[in-house]
Amino acid sequence: MQRRGVVTAVVAGVLGVVVLAGLVVLVLVPRVTGVEDAATPAARWAPPAASAPVAAATAGTGIASLVDPDWATSMAAATGIPRRAVLAYAGAALFKGERTPECRLSWTTLAAIGAVESSNGQHGGSSIGADGTVTPPIFGVALNGDGVALIPDSDGGAIDGDAASDRAVGPMQLIPQTWRNWHTDGNGDGVENPQNIDDAVMATTNYLCRASTALDTEKGWRAAIAAYNSTDAYLREVARVGVAYNRDAAKAAKAAG
Repeated sequence: MQRRGVVTAVVAGVLGVVVLAGLVVLVLVPRVTGVEDAATPAARWAPPAASAPVAAATAGTGIASLVDPDWATSMAAATGIPRRAVLAYAGAALFKGERTPECRLSWTTLAAIGAVESSNGQHGGSSIGADGTVTPPIFGVALNGDGVALIPDSDGGAIDGDAASDRAVGPMQLIPQTWRNWHTDGNGDGVENPQNIDDAVMATTNYLCRASTALDTEKGWRAAIAAYNSTDAYLREVARVGVAYNRDAAKAAKAAG
């Protein structure tokens, strides 16, 4: 970080949009509240949240400090997203909205991706600590070509713990190649860790906003999600979850007056 409380956006020499960011589709099954109405047409995209993040009166270190804590508590209660994850998603949206306003990425879209990828950091009994680190660490399946994509080892197991094949890692399920290109220090502790939700969400935010702009439009949103994972099934699931989160957040905001 260049100064405390400011997130670095390290691109590491990337000249174009890196593909394969969230390559493993639904390997980690999300737990999302609510039941989809079979009579309702499948969502094609997730519009911006009716409840935009409320900024903290005074920011400290890292993206989570940018968010009003009471707002985060109310959104967590309404959506079922862990409060610490809400702070990461909303903080990243606030940070990027100030520095790259043309992106217009909503916190609920980030939350929807996090839900599909890792149940918002809760897959397999994991939980998010106060500093944002997920314990135990989350690893996807080996990408060895056996019913999944074939991605030979690219990091000697340094990032994903597997020296034979690459695996997606952390709450946003970034593969080692992607993490090396988009690594960030989102919580301001001086360590870039894909198992930390602030770091992982900020890397995802940078990736999505490099892939597309105007994510408050269907065209822009779909282009960004397709860059993260190109399958139709993935896009439909992120859209479905994002719409559900928007609905729950709107109800909470209305109740709060």
